[in-house]
Amino acid sequence: MAPPLPDPPIVPKTDAQTPDFERMLKELETLVGRLEQGELSLDESLRQFERGIELTRLCEQALKAAEQKVEILLEHSADGTAVPFDSDSG
Repeated sequence: MAPPLPDPPIVPKTDAQTPDFERMLKELETLVGRLEQGELSLDESLRQFERGIELTRLCEQALKAAEQKVEILLEHSADGTAVPFDSDSG
């Protein structure tokens, strides 16, 4: 049997800045690996599953925001105008 994976890095749950998508995705991948090993207690599995759901939602929000930015850029590039994005606007 393979040795257990190390605990995933902690992504702050209340970070007011734009979440780091790649870091959240890496944590989610690590979490899935730990769950797939089947060596966690039921309580720990449930906690990890809940964190995975939270990470999935955060990743979906980040992707949706990126998609909206791309759509706006494409709309403005069609008419020749350029619109810079404020990185703090979401």
